[in-house]
Amino acid sequence: MRVLVACEYSGTVREAFRALGHDVLSCDLLPTDVEGNHYQGDVRDVLYDGWDLMIAHPPCDHLAVSGARWFAEKRADGRQQAALDFVRLLMDAPIERIAIENPVSIISSQIKKPTQCIQPWQFGHGETKKTCLWLKNLPPLTPTEIVEGREQRVHKLPPSADRWKIRSKTYQGIADAMASQWGVL
Repeated sequence: MRVLVACEYSGTVREAFRALGHDVLSCDLLPTDVEGNHYQGDVRDVLYDGWDLMIAHPPCDHLAVSGARWFAEKRADGRQQAALDFVRLLMDAPIERIAIENPVSIISSQIKKPTQCIQPWQFGHGETKKTCLWLKNLPPLTPTEIVEGREQRVHKLPPSADRWKIRSKTYQGIADAMASQWGVL
């Protein structure tokens, strides 16, 4: 299966699919953190290259409700509308199966409600971080390993230069579930 992992620099989802034998490309404006098949550039450059599945992680900077206090400014200068337009572009891509991943955000009120919301603790990680999935021709993910000891580790991270990177990385258990459950369709 040809898989595009859009807006992913970490390589986590890409490598989960690659490990199962898929032809997979990650794409991001940033270089990849893990050596692999990665296109550094705008996803629009590769979006129409005949993919069977796309998993997209559009930037949440102007969408996530955790930043609601800045919404008025982001609406006024057009950043929020541009972010929503980008999400629509991804949702409308000519790809048979699509998953859009984002935290709780205005995508729900401005475009459509998510198909599913998941938590890391459902996939082997003892943490909470509600993540929404908008799915096209994909079944909801089935939890693989429910664990106890749930805490908001990501929410409580101290300020640092790479805090945003840590907060945005896909949990390995979720990436593995995507690959094992959606990579067989």
